Amino acid sequence: MIEQITYLLFIKRLDDLHTLEERKASRTGKPMQRRIFPEGCDDQWRKVDDLRWSRFKDAAPTEMFEIVGQRVFPFLRTLGGDGSTYSDHMKDARFTIPNSGLLSRVVDMLDGIDMDQRDTKGDLYEYMLGKIATAGHNGQFRTSRHIIQLMVEMMQPTPNDEICDPTYGTAGFLVAAGEYISEWHPDALFDAAQRQHFHESMFHGFDFDGTMLRIGSMNMLLHGVENPDIRYRDSLAENVSGESEQHSLILANPPFAGSLDYESTSKDLQRIVKTKKTELLFLALFLRLLTPGGRAEFIHMTGNGVIMNAGLLYGSPFTDIAPQGPDGLFAEADVDRMMAILRSVRATAAPVAEVA
Repeated sequence: MIEQITYLLFIKRLDDLHTLEERKASRTGKPMQRRIFPEGCDDQWRKVDDLRWSRFKDAAPTEMFEIVGQRVFPFLRTLGGDGSTYSDHMKDARFTIPNSGLLSRVVDMLDGIDMDQRDTKGDLYEYMLGKIATAGHNGQFRTSRHIIQLMVEMMQPTPNDEICDPTYGTAGFLVAAGEYISEWHPDALFDAAQRQHFHESMFHGFDFDGTMLRIGSMNMLLHGVENPDIRYRDSLAENVSGESEQHSLILANPPFAGSLDYESTSKDLQRIVKTKKTELLFLALFLRLLTPGGRAEFIHMTGNGVIMNAGLLYGSPFTDIAPQGPDGLFAEADVDRMMAILRSVRATAAPVAEVA
């Protein structure tokens, strides 16, 4: 049911965006630049306009149930046929609310919430994400919101960054990075080129759970990012050479615990590090993804806490794998880059208590 509510919030937000474009066109006297709901009728001569939240929310429960189940959800599955991120991830969206009475009550409840308030919108969505039953079944870890915000503030994203989360989940890190930029660099979004970068090419997320990709994509749109680069990918299993040195900032909470089948690991990563330990494989992945001089912030728990000290790489559990530490696993240039990244993270995290 929680996932169904996220779909309904998404539908409501689409109508909000379409209404905003209508008002802009009316005020400027220019055609709409982005028409989410096409003009005219569908192939059965029914108005496409009926699919908008503002239209069907006042319909009788039985009629609303038919519109949402038989018309709105099929529309969602074809949304963004121009190759947008939503066209990839919404194609499997299914309407499963069992009856018209329940749908009517949920629509009434959501319609009474002021979704124009960013805090209200974010708090509601965060609450629902915490209730989604599928979260964690495939190794996802829901990171507390205050930890995400702390990590983002430590990294201080800029309007020129290319930000990536290779373990995307529900998009918490990317959403927080977008909010930080909107708050601290509001003028940048008035520049046409930077605004396009913000909506289409700043944010990159990878995950191998289709449900998470749909929910995360909707989360991004609900928080004002219109077309992020969100892709189905097992970050450790697939070759990342095409992504090499493409991202200036990585924010992530990877599943560091345990080992994985080495045969399924990307040959690209195997050439960098020969281990089954996920912590080192993810570190190798980050090194591959980052641009020279890029920076990374990720949660890596050991017996002592969060790794901020490069010297910890020369102790257990890392020396249990390679007695020489990272020098026994990585090429010299990669070790140098690794140390530079950790020094950067450590310097930026100066207000945080050091880990010995």
